[in-house]
Amino acid sequence: MSRLAIKICGLSTPDTVGASIRAGATHLGFNFFPKSPRYIETDQLRALAALVPTHIERVAILVDPTDEVLTELTATDALTALQLHGKESPERAAAIRQRFNLPVWKAISVKTRADIDAAKTYGGAADLLLFDAKTPDGAALPGGMGLRFDWTLLRGVPISVPWGLSGGLGIDNVAEAIRITNAPLVDVSSGVESAPGIKSVDKIMAFCNAASS
Repeated sequence: MSRLAIKICGLSTPDTVGASIRAGATHLGFNFFPKSPRYIETDQLRALAALVPTHIERVAILVDPTDEVLTELTATDALTALQLHGKESPERAAAIRQRFNLPVWKAISVKTRADIDAAKTYGGAADLLLFDAKTPDGAALPGGMGLRFDWTLLRGVPISVPWGLSGGLGIDNVAEAIRITNAPLVDVSSGVESAPGIKSVDKIMAFCNAASS
């Protein structure tokens, strides 16, 4: 990723997919966690992915997925990466990558520097680490709640694999987040919504402009 990569996550409609493409997003995320307001079915994935040019990545967001779920999704040939957002171990991440022959992203929940340091256990198992804010104990969702962590925790941390920044990003703070962290990829979901699960075309455009400015 030589230029800033932008991922719009939790897309579910043709108009917001189109807006993300026009705005310059490099990655589109589709959510397959049933408890999420952004959840879509496999048939929706096929329809939405058909709108996406081949140079734009299509990422599945998954929480502790079974092999059966992964088999159904990857059989669509609509995905270019699998993002694991649950409690998947490095061994599980590596097994998924080997079996399904797609790049694996691993979301890392961050509250302290120790959480970032612990991410090194995924070296060799994940193709990209996505640093996200740690959600409260007992939260219904593992992400997409608009929470952020202290971005300065990433300063000076040697990260040996590609990585991205997520959690609480929005139009008003994404430029600051990039300045503080030098993140090569930024990932947004709730920050471009008018209500939970409802993406805003205007906010998508504004976010991408703010991130690229």
